[in-house]
Amino acid sequence: MRSAAGPGSAGGAPAAAAMTNVYSLDGLLVFGLLLVCTCAYLRKVPRLKAWLLSEKRGVWGVFYKAAVIGTRLHVAVAVSCLLMAFYVLVVK
Repeated sequence: MRSAAGPGSAGGAPAAAAMTNVYSLDGLLVFGLLLVCTCAYLRKVPRLKAWLLSEKRGVWGVFYKAAVIGTRLHVAVAVSCLLMAFYVLVVK
């Protein structure tokens, strides 16, 4: 008898293989670069700086620290963004 097994059932090895790229290193690097670039940009906007980047500790402090990294290391962040864009568009 045939069962109507979907992609998430016991025989779903292809679905699990497709999910391996979610936690890849290059995905985490892209996310980190986007976070740093976005927070550095938001630091230049006065209203958003006072609202989002005023807290220096806790969960909201991550955004503040990312903004500080983005502004102090702006050359390294820009070069990293260009290299990651080349990697994602050409190599990968």
